[in-house]
Amino acid sequence: MKLTNFKALTFDVYGTLIDWETGMVNGLKPLTDRISRSLSRTQILEAHAHHESTTQQYTPSKKYSDILAVVYKRLAEEWSIEVSWDECLAYGASLEHWPAFDDSVEALQYLKRHYALVVLSNVDNVSFAHSNKKLKVAFDAAYTAGDIGSYKPAPANFDYMIDNLGRLGISKNQILHTAESMFHDHAPANQFGLANCWIYRRHDQEGFGATMNPGDMPSYDLVFNSMAEFVEAHKAEIASNS
Repeated sequence: MKLTNFKALTFDVYGTLIDWETGMVNGLKPLTDRISRSLSRTQILEAHAHHESTTQQYTPSKKYSDILAVVYKRLAEEWSIEVSWDECLAYGASLEHWPAFDDSVEALQYLKRHYALVVLSNVDNVSFAHSNKKLKVAFDAAYTAGDIGSYKPAPANFDYMIDNLGRLGISKNQILHTAESMFHDHAPANQFGLANCWIYRRHDQEGFGATMNPGDMPSYDLVFNSMAEFVEAHKAEIASNS
C-alpha cells in the first residue's frame, strides 16, 4: 500500500498528535500526590482509560472537558481522596495545557502540502481549539464528539466523517485513517473498511496506556512509530516515483 495513493488523512488527535498521556499525568498530580500508596504511570493511565471510556459510554452527549471532570471525581473515589467539584473542573480544563508531540507540527506542515488533513476526535470544540493552536495547521475539516453527540469507537462518528467527507469530494477509498488508539480508531476503521495507519507512539511501552484494551487486535495497513517516520516514508515514495 502506497501513502501517495490517498487524498485525505483523517487523524485521531489525542495520543497521535497531542501527547495526552503526559498531559493527563501532569494534570492529575494534585490528586496522585495525595495518594498514600505508590501508583505507576501505567496504573494511573489504565484507571483513567476505564473511567473515561465508561463515562463516554453512559453520557455520550457530555462535552469532553466535563467528561474529564467526572473522571477526576471517579479516580478520587477509587483512590479514597476527598476532592471538591472545583478541583474536578480544573482537571477538565487542563487539556488546554496538554503538549503536542515534538514532531507533530513539522509533520503536519509537510503533509498539508500533499493531503487534505481531517480531524476525527473525541473532544469538544473549545478544547480542540486550544490543541489546534499548538499544532499550527489549518485542518480541512474537524469532526468532534461535540459535533456528533457520541464518542469513538461508536459507529456514528465514522458514519458522520465519511458522509461529510463525501460532500467535500473525498470518497472512502481515498481516506487513510491515521491514529494511535487500537480501541478508539483501528477497530472501527476495520469495521468500516477504511485503510488505516497505526502511529505506534507507545512502541517502547507495555499495554495500551490511556486507551482501553481492544481485545482482539485490529489489523492495520501501515505502521510507523512517529509522525516523523510517516513523513520520511512519504518522502521516500515520492523520490522513488520521480
